[in-house]
Amino acid sequence: MSDLTGFQDISPTTLADVLGREHVMNTGIRPLWPSPPRIAGPAFTVRCPPGDNLMLHAAIHRAEPGSVLVVEAGDVDYALAGGNVCAVAQRRGIVALVADGVIRDLAEVRAMGFPVFARGVIPYPGTKKAVVPLNGEVRCGGVRVNAGDIIVADEEGIVVTPYARREEVLLSARAKLAKEADESLDAWETAHRARIDEILAENGFEG
Repeated sequence: MSDLTGFQDISPTTLADVLGREHVMNTGIRPLWPSPPRIAGPAFTVRCPPGDNLMLHAAIHRAEPGSVLVVEAGDVDYALAGGNVCAVAQRRGIVALVADGVIRDLAEVRAMGFPVFARGVIPYPGTKKAVVPLNGEVRCGGVRVNAGDIIVADEEGIVVTPYARREEVLLSARAKLAKEADESLDAWETAHRARIDEILAENGFEG
């Protein structure tokens, strides 16, 4: 099996080119503090119904070190987590929180350097009542995510590599990077102009 830490060296941009748009979370899910480090790890998936955050609070004590918490929330009206939840997650070795929802205590989270990718911030917390199984399939940022799928995220965006395709995708991404490294800007420009001019001509553009 490929070393999954190899994904740390692959940008979301390269992975997006390899995987396609359906594996890229939409722009509503974004880093909540500037220039976070690139994170990579297997998804620990959580689903929280509207107004409730119980299962995320349960997940921070159950996710393995190195994992990424990926949360499907039911709304953006109640915070899923705050400073203490993120601090405990960080202390336990969880590498990031990716949430289709909102958090609070952003200043604390930013100060501790815990990467959070979410829809925003709100100061009011959710309740803790709804019990939902952990590590089921969730939808986050428009992308279907299963437990163990590889999450790679930085300021460029968030890409989900299905677990079953991890080796194939990693090899393809490395091959793409190697090819790009061997190509000069002059060579790229020449090939690019030829391709664009061909497309324009095929579509009747003159000029």
